[in-house]
Amino acid sequence: MIVDGAQLRVRLSYCVVDPAIRLLRELVAIDSVNPTLVPGASGEAAIAAAVAAEMRRIGLDVHVQQVAPGRPNTIGVVEGRRKGRTLMFCGHVDTVGVAGMAQPFTPLERDGRLYGRGAQDMKSGVAAMIDAARVLVESGGLDAGRLVVAAVVDEQHSSIGADALVTEWHADGAVVTEPTALEIAVGHKGFAWIEIDVRGTAAHGSRPADGRDAILRMGRVLGRLEALDRELQSRRAHPLVGTGSLHASIIEGGRELSSYPDRARLQMERRTLPGEPAAHALAEVESIIDELHGADPAFEASAREMFSRPAYELEANHELPRTLAVVIRDGGAMPRVVGASFWTDAAVLGHAGIPSVLYGPGGAGLHSTEEYVNVTDVIQCRDALAELARRFCPSTIL
Repeated sequence: MIVDGAQLRVRLSYCVVDPAIRLLRELVAIDSVNPTLVPGASGEAAIAAAVAAEMRRIGLDVHVQQVAPGRPNTIGVVEGRRKGRTLMFCGHVDTVGVAGMAQPFTPLERDGRLYGRGAQDMKSGVAAMIDAARVLVESGGLDAGRLVVAAVVDEQHSSIGADALVTEWHADGAVVTEPTALEIAVGHKGFAWIEIDVRGTAAHGSRPADGRDAILRMGRVLGRLEALDRELQSRRAHPLVGTGSLHASIIEGGRELSSYPDRARLQMERRTLPGEPAAHALAEVESIIDELHGADPAFEASAREMFSRPAYELEANHELPRTLAVVIRDGGAMPRVVGASFWTDAAVLGHAGIPSVLYGPGGAGLHSTEEYVNVTDVIQCRDALAELARRFCPSTIL
């Protein structure tokens, strides 16, 4: 179909005034930088209040779950007229920091894109899922079942919001509205953060016989880790998410220029695959340390797991992604089932017994100084979510 200039202006005007885009603008304008990532940052209190106000305005039954001081989850509920299944929409409201951004909290639109911190990751998904609930309410509500819309805190660091959510709320299926470019992601990688300490002996820089250089010895560890990374990436790839990998994230050591360093510390990340236990990452590092000590008994090092999250995968033929695919196809698009390389709260929900998929708008600039979301994607996502709820919730309980 050919769209003339007048039709195009009408469509663009519609996008500008669409309720989902209005809400997205309001959310981007609120500073919700994660205070665990950036000490002293604003946190999620203000955006949680705005989300709660919007949910109440559109007629949802709102619940506030205090996760940590000033860091609440906000949950809105749409009850159907009779029993059915519960569908959950879930998205995080925290963002990474804004260093290097000129106007991080000023939502700017140009060329069909909306810019600002969190525009893609993932206030667009949050706006889409809340506005999907509005569409349902304004069209007469749910014939059956229940819709739970959860805006959670802290996904960008430790996911304490999602952890708290699943202690009180359950569902028969969930859509985490992370940015997937309107593709259905049924799995993603996990991760483990490992800290490695290598010990040396402090001595004056002019007395090599008395000193033992911890930093040079850390070089042995780094060499082994580099070889392990090459080996991981040469293995047979998982069909959805590819191969495992690792990288050295932060390294520090030594005390002054004229002294042999008595310590060196490395913090690294290992990305894990569905079915691969996160504990395997620490075991790999401990094996390297044991081998290096065996080759040189004077080599001293230790490792510990700082934090980890498992990978996640849902069967592609599960009813939830199949129903969403039908919704997308009926809307005139071709659904694609994929995997995601990044970790998300879908793993928390999934491992708590809630079958989950990722589905959200597209854009670019995740965690960068120029972040944007495609405006029309937000509206398409909203419409698909609303229709998914209509089809999924009234079905027989699994």
